Amino acid sequence: MSETAAASTPLLPEYDVVVVGSGGGALTGAALAAKAGLRTLVLERTPLIGGTSAYSGGACWLPGTEVQQRAGLPDSTEGARAYLAAVLEKPDQDRVEALLTQAPRLVSALEADPLMEFEWIPFSEYYDAPGRVPMGRSIQPKAIRRDELDPRVGAILRPPVERDRAGRPGRSTLSGGQALIGRLAAMALRDGGTIAVGHDVSGFGRDESGRVTTVLSTGPDGPVEVRATRGILVAAGGFEGSAERRSLHGTPGRAEWSMAPRGTNTGDVIDAAAAIGAATDWSGEGWFCPGLLQPDGSGTFTLGFRSGLMVDQTGQRYGNECLPYDRFGRVMAAAPERTPSWFVFDSSEGGRLPAIAMPEGDPAEHLAAGTWVQADTIEELAVAAGLDPVVLTATVERFNGFAATGVDEDFGRGTDEYDTFFASAGSPNKALVPVAQGPFHAAQFVLSDLGTKGGLVTDASGRVLDEAGDPLPGLYAASNSTASVFGSAYPGPGAPLGAAMAFASLAVEDMLR
Repeated sequence: MSETAAASTPLLPEYDVVVVGSGGGALTGAALAAKAGLRTLVLERTPLIGGTSAYSGGACWLPGTEVQQRAGLPDSTEGARAYLAAVLEKPDQDRVEALLTQAPRLVSALEADPLMEFEWIPFSEYYDAPGRVPMGRSIQPKAIRRDELDPRVGAILRPPVERDRAGRPGRSTLSGGQALIGRLAAMALRDGGTIAVGHDVSGFGRDESGRVTTVLSTGPDGPVEVRATRGILVAAGGFEGSAERRSLHGTPGRAEWSMAPRGTNTGDVIDAAAAIGAATDWSGEGWFCPGLLQPDGSGTFTLGFRSGLMVDQTGQRYGNECLPYDRFGRVMAAAPERTPSWFVFDSSEGGRLPAIAMPEGDPAEHLAAGTWVQADTIEELAVAAGLDPVVLTATVERFNGFAATGVDEDFGRGTDEYDTFFASAGSPNKALVPVAQGPFHAAQFVLSDLGTKGGLVTDASGRVLDEAGDPLPGLYAASNSTASVFGSAYPGPGAPLGAAMAFASLAVEDMLR
């Protein structure tokens, strides 16, 4: 069957598998279902596929696989098990074990396809705990040229975040999340799958036996109703894009500061599943991060601070700026005077932000909008930022003293492997660089996120459960549409994607039984 991937894609009345969403988890499920010979349909709300996954670096926290073995890493399922036991607060052991067992099986299955190849990427894990692998255990798909993939993929692939927000097309070479989404979509299409964009799913239907068999959607040509004989997989992101739901469920931060593509991930599909009896766990948890405030009011994911210091609205430091981004985001969320914060830095890098911001934006536009300020002295910088000059001056002087001794007496910056992963200039501590070269700069930061963690309650096979704890026949879920297997923790790079892909694949395996 030859299918197309366009907004006008004609749909059949019935498929074996219907996937709602088009991120890494959704397309993993779609690719594996199509590979198994199942008639597979992907419904994506927007005109572009990939969601937040397409914005990401494409890292996948999938431990104990052949990829780590090829790289000579001291990684194993047993080591990952010990690591999660140390970092998870209230683990669902069945789901944790399912993830660990599935990870090597999934990677082997994906790499058996000529369209998929992974490689290890050095990127430190986020906790100093038993089982941690030096320089990390995360993997990512290898970069691939756009013209090596089905041209239908390139037509609907969401560009990298800085290009997407600027309305620019993607690049000729796909890397990171672009490579992951592009490869998975190409696999699904090659094996007869259908990808239909511009379809807003609004509900699900159950048959006389109680099985969930129907998806209700509004597409480019109006309302449609599609049946699924084997199963429906919901992997459509969380509710980070909904100000109302964030407020209702106590999630810190704002919708406009989230990294979700605009107009997506509003939780509607989760609510639609709940309306037919699905259990939900609406935690206020998220995959948090510092967000560089942009002139348009949005926030952009920022990590890898190489120098500088973060202060609250009183002009005081409140944490180790080199912590893993989720952990520092939680420090930001702990007190209201920390949002917005000001990140103070000097001109040692030519006035550019000494960090990785996606995107950073134009400093001139930031200065014009007041999201950045600049001055010749720290005292003048404080006045420009609305901070107490005496307090900020004392804060910077204290920090510079730590840089001279190499010891952060307040927050221990530079004592962990992750702290120094992005650092290069400080001496005697790579993570501590004095703020000394004028003019000086301060950039506003807010609490951003890569998605929320609350949603549908699922079991170790990705089956959605009802309020009594029993599976809802025919309904499955993965990704940020579910209550996260990791709870409040963020174990390492690619934890959201790795879990989404593993549970999507487990869901498809269950459909095939």
